[in-house]
Amino acid sequence: MTTPRLGVIPPHAHAIRQDNLPMRRYRCMWLDIGGMISEAEHHLPALPLLDAAHGGFARGALVETPRGPVAVEDLLPGDTISTHAHGALPVLWIGMATLRPEGDKGTPLTRIMADAFGIGRPFGDLVMGPGGRLMTRPRGLRARIGAEQILTPAHAIADGMTTFRLTLRQPVTLYHLALQHHSVITVNGLETETFHPGPGFERALDPVLLRLVMSAFPHIEDPRAFGSLAQMRLPFDTPELLDLV
Repeated sequence: MTTPRLGVIPPHAHAIRQDNLPMRRYRCMWLDIGGMISEAEHHLPALPLLDAAHGGFARGALVETPRGPVAVEDLLPGDTISTHAHGALPVLWIGMATLRPEGDKGTPLTRIMADAFGIGRPFGDLVMGPGGRLMTRPRGLRARIGAEQILTPAHAIADGMTTFRLTLRQPVTLYHLALQHHSVITVNGLETETFHPGPGFERALDPVLLRLVMSAFPHIEDPRAFGSLAQMRLPFDTPELLDLV
């Protein structure tokens, strides 16, 4: 079996088109060119990419900052958070979306119970959305990826004992963060990541859909401005790799 390039869109992939895609409301706040906070709501196709961009952590997740843990819903663009490789960096963009039971039953949500990975890891229950990844050390993949640690989709590590996939029973508001660089950050005592769409994501979208997607990121002028990945990671939808986690 051929191992796919992690997080990279194959050059032969067919472009995704807007035709017949369901729509969703996404909200965001960002720092504009003058350093002021702006806010907007977009009615856009409900692509997995956009769901991931606006769905890292549920309300109440505690993000490590230089002044201590801060609830993700209390962060504003311009606030600094602690990163593993770049020190304290300002938040440039915050994405938000609300999932509702009547239309989002298939959207992956994962609850990680307190102390699931050891004392204080996490230090409180953590709910992660479709864009949530955690740093893991999957034994079954080490030889294939050549790395000890890899960012792994939260839903892939659900074991039904300390980590569970959730069924929506009431509305849940999710958040995600983007910094100047893709970064590893700490949330509820666990290593996770800031948002990055993945290298070459634009090659999987037709030009019209790409313009719509980029409208959700007013702080970015060009897809290449997202930069490179800070850490190797598994894609959200590659079952043959997720089965080895």
